Amino acid sequence: MKFIFADALDMVDPHFDFIADESASTRKPYWDDQYAHDLLGYAPYDGILVSRGIVGDHRFKGKYTASQAMRFSRVGAREFLRFSHGKLASLPIFGDCGAFSYVDFAVPPYKPEEMVEFYEHGHFTHGCSVDHIIFDFDRNARGMEGGTSTARERFDITLENAEQFLRVTRQQKSPFTPLGVVQGWSPGSKAEAAKKLVSMGYDYIAIGGMVPLNAQSIHACLQAISEAIPSKIRVHLLGFAKAEQIHEFAKYSITSFDTTSPLIRAFKDERANYYVLKDDGELDYYTAIRVPQALENSKLLRAAKTGRIKQDLMSELETAALNALRTYDRGLASLSETVETVLAYSKWFTWEPNKSELENDKVVWKFRGRLERTLRDRPWKACPCSICKRLSIEVVLFRGNNRNRRRGFHNLTVFNRHVKNVLNPSSKVLEFQ
Repeated sequence: MKFIFADALDMVDPHFDFIADESASTRKPYWDDQYAHDLLGYAPYDGILVSRGIVGDHRFKGKYTASQAMRFSRVGAREFLRFSHGKLASLPIFGDCGAFSYVDFAVPPYKPEEMVEFYEHGHFTHGCSVDHIIFDFDRNARGMEGGTSTARERFDITLENAEQFLRVTRQQKSPFTPLGVVQGWSPGSKAEAAKKLVSMGYDYIAIGGMVPLNAQSIHACLQAISEAIPSKIRVHLLGFAKAEQIHEFAKYSITSFDTTSPLIRAFKDERANYYVLKDDGELDYYTAIRVPQALENSKLLRAAKTGRIKQDLMSELETAALNALRTYDRGLASLSETVETVLAYSKWFTWEPNKSELENDKVVWKFRGRLERTLRDRPWKACPCSICKRLSIEVVLFRGNNRNRRRGFHNLTVFNRHVKNVLNPSSKVLEFQ
């Protein structure tokens, strides 16, 4: 099972000044910044997926600037991603259409021929056919029962595009491996789509529409699909949002899956921001310590504007919290005094004026508990990854992209180790490259 990271220009400034909280004035975004595999010196994943929706074009504004999109088109994905040297050169680069970007369209804006051209020019190793997302889902529907008229129309569009996509790749003898995308509104309809793709000649299929589904529904889909197609057919899971539960799905002989979850959870999860591997090779999580920038955080600015606190005092509390945390990290401050100093600042961005005192106290109590656990256990001290070794406590501070994304890179490394443990449970892999 290959863990493919879905990249969205996730880069950091390698020379970021964490004390001054700023980049050099001479920094050039992209050219000076680094991907996870640049910063770490190895890839904490088995390949990368790039969505056309992320790259963008005249129809959609992606994450790439116009000049970046032009460079991507000119030099191809591997060189643009700096994925062309050493061991990286042999790792796969997947592509998909970015169907979420055109979810409101009646039909996909891309023709199969266009996507074949995109994959060929981008030097992708794997390319997905043009799909149209179906959000309707009924786990209890049997076979091809159910499905709205829109869902059925998208089902047909996805299969028609897949057939044309495969035909074009064969005619042009495309150098990438084509994947036929499965969409459906039920386990049975997804299984039927998979059967049709196999009958077209696909030996690698990608299961789409998984993002909104819960674990039970995903199990039902994978079970139905596995019963409908030969075991030799390779299966990829597109946008697998349940990545932390991947051990539950190993029995389905999944070939590959893509996700951004370990990176995203570093800064978009309320609790599970920092990954660790336990002694048994399973995942555990810690909450990052929130120390937002006083002059940029919306809640703090609102508190200052309403006169609840002066900005000068807010900045003093921010500085005191950062100093306390760094002093604690060096072993020169107690846990209790550090917690109290951080809480003196955090109450201003956790407190909601429109809530009761009891409700706010509950929020502070949860914050305190998670803060104490993270500081008491000091997980960054035990982590052998190069990011934690360099940053120490800075890696668990929830504060700006350069810290948050680095924590995400750490999570990718830990998660990749976890995936390898899932594949080989008799030999727990704990070391890092």
